[in-house]
Amino acid sequence: MPRHVTHVPLRWADMDAFAHVNNVVYLRYLQEARVDMLFVHAPRHGAEQLAEGVVVARHEVGYRAPLQFRAGAVRVETWVSAIGNASFTLGYEVLDVNGDGERVVYAVASTVLVPYDLEDARPRRVSDEERLVLESFLETDGPLPGRSAA
Repeated sequence: MPRHVTHVPLRWADMDAFAHVNNVVYLRYLQEARVDMLFVHAPRHGAEQLAEGVVVARHEVGYRAPLQFRAGAVRVETWVSAIGNASFTLGYEVLDVNGDGERVVYAVASTVLVPYDLEDARPRRVSDEERLVLESFLETDGPLPGRSAA
């Protein structure tokens, strides 16, 4: 299945004292990729509700290599690793692809998301339309944060 790809610009403020992107900044990178996937892509394909209310239930990040600050953007690939009745899990790789096509992975992450009804202020089930859009990105054997790099 295809992964959703977002290029997130690196910002001067992302850097720590060691000229690396600070670990806490990775969550913002994941958020930017997730918003692009769920708030831009999903509504175009009939799953508007994903843009109207989803809350984060859990994040997990496994750092694989330091990301040196530089001008430009970092690539964030996002996919769906699991779909339940009232939640789904996104997987991510934060990486660069060099000129030879070699992938340099800086972090692998996952986020458990819960569809949320903002008007009723409570979680809700994944709709059939949402499930169809999420299934188009389903990759159940993708890398996981807790699994050591291959």
